[in-house]
Amino acid sequence: MAEISNNSGGEGRGRKIRSKKLSTKIDMTPMVDLAFLLLTFFMLANSLLKPFAMDIVMPEKDDEGKAPKIRPKNILSLTLGADNKIYYTNGLGTDIKVTSYSASGIRKILIDNIANNPKLYVLIKPTEKARFQNIVDIFDEMEILKIPKYALVDPTPFDLDLIKTINK
Repeated sequence: MAEISNNSGGEGRGRKIRSKKLSTKIDMTPMVDLAFLLLTFFMLANSLLKPFAMDIVMPEKDDEGKAPKIRPKNILSLTLGADNKIYYTNGLGTDIKVTSYSASGIRKILIDNIANNPKLYVLIKPTEKARFQNIVDIFDEMEILKIPKYALVDPTPFDLDLIKTINK
């Protein structure tokens, strides 16, 4: 790999004996080969990140092309607001409450509601002030708790007015 060559001057009579000058020459070929072998190994051994997509099942429409009717007592409305807050109401009521994305917050509420009503349908309504991460978090909660019926819908003016009244 490394080579040392002798480039000393002539040793004739009457001349001073000079010390030998050694020059080094390093062959870089094995190191380059090793670098490419390692690069190839790590590229082939590493699994590439596969995109994860969540399956969403859409409800079947009736003969007129309309979504099925849902009884108000089977609805849990979650309105995603600013500052990582979730405003929720049961049914079509005006009794609005606030919770967070923690396990003791929205998860507990969902568990309690699904235990009381197995036909529960969750309406997820993100406002303009909600972050995209909030939507992902609420979908994760639906997947974790295996809630089969939920929908992403726009908040109504009634929902936005309820939020304004609670934030005053």
